[in-house]
Amino acid sequence: MNITRLEHAGQILERDGAKVIVDPGMFTAFDDVPTDVAAVVITHEHRDHWLPENVRAIGEANPEAVIVGTQAIADAAPDLDVRVVLPGDTVDAAPFQLEFFGGTHAEIHSSIPLIDNVGVLVNGTWFYGGDSLEVPGVQVHTLAVPASAPWMKMGEMIDFVLAVAPERTYPVHDLVHSDFGNSMANARIDWAVQQSGGTHFAIDAGEQVP
Repeated sequence: MNITRLEHAGQILERDGAKVIVDPGMFTAFDDVPTDVAAVVITHEHRDHWLPENVRAIGEANPEAVIVGTQAIADAAPDLDVRVVLPGDTVDAAPFQLEFFGGTHAEIHSSIPLIDNVGVLVNGTWFYGGDSLEVPGVQVHTLAVPASAPWMKMGEMIDFVLAVAPERTYPVHDLVHSDFGNSMANARIDWAVQQSGGTHFAIDAGEQVP
């Protein structure tokens, strides 16, 4: 399965000529709208993770694609045929199987209401938790790790990687960091994944996981 980072939280997974687009938010720009898309996964309603215009464009170019998200996504865009998922649900979008975890966005502050958030495991190998550091409790080959967020301390990020113990990691969700901050985060992720014998790839937007 080929994995390409887009800006911030956006990602593309590709297998056998088909694609899953994950969290195409307001920082994600497409030179050309992707085709051969089997599914679009939106982890939660924050605009850095989903932009209705992006999802509509993908849907128009890929009418058979299944759009998967939380109830809030379905409520916000009634013109889109959103399949609402909860933790424990699975969705088949050949050649991909999507399994959902978590349920709640990490707390930013007690004054800010919590919202729904689903993490996704694709084909039993690749995991991304959206805006949550809840450990999926399954073996993970490749983990997309949030590198910076208003809801996260670096120590929490490190503990998340240690707990998941994947074979490979790469950073996402890093636009609020400076270059220096991203270098610090990548160094810490690298250390954490090495503790279980894994490898970190400090890739930027537009690059693929080797």
